Amino acid sequence: MTLLITVVKQVQRKSFQRLLLYRFSSYNGALRKGSESKWLCGSSQEILSAVREQVEVRQNFISEEEENAIFKEVEPGLRKKRYEFDHWDDAIHGYRETERLQWGVICESIFNRVRGVAFPEGSPLLGPIHVLDLDKEGYIKPHIDSVKFCGSTIAGLSLLSDSIMRLVPENNSTDWVDLLLSRRSLYILRDDARFKFTHEILKDEESFFSGQKVPRHRRISVICRNLPV
Repeated sequence: MTLLITVVKQVQRKSFQRLLLYRFSSYNGALRKGSESKWLCGSSQEILSAVREQVEVRQNFISEEEENAIFKEVEPGLRKKRYEFDHWDDAIHGYRETERLQWGVICESIFNRVRGVAFPEGSPLLGPIHVLDLDKEGYIKPHIDSVKFCGSTIAGLSLLSDSIMRLVPENNSTDWVDLLLSRRSLYILRDDARFKFTHEILKDEESFFSGQKVPRHRRISVICRNLPV
């Protein structure tokens, strides 16, 4: 009888542990979906499932002080340029841009954090960091980056303004995914989200997320890429 009671208790304990694990997993899944809903929405659950493992937005990735440090390094060079309203491949309207290889200590520490969370370990990175300055009236048209210049992953810091990035599958223009790129956030696009979806930054008059207006101001994105392999 003692042996039987012991076995029953062990079975009950294992069942209870499985129940706790299920509830914990379900709770974590709900938390993740709840967190995603703050920056991810789309035309269907199917399209969201297709990109869920390949897109990420980390809100408040940098502090206001770190944003100011990056801005102070890039603004003098940007001020010397005029906003352009055409682009060599017609992808961007109302922009100026530059590349930067050398950074101060604070900025270099920020980009080391970006590299650590965004790119596979040992992945060769494109040396210069791309700085893209969009005028308030500027926008980025739907496009897919050339595989000649970029690898599997792109990561960008958003400075000065919130904005909406829209992804549309190349083979089905009726589906869409919107990412809310809040000021000081980091976005990451990987693999199919890079090469099987167009991406764009919406105009101010089109800048809505889940039905809510997201005002677009001047926006600077600081973009890291890995090399094609």
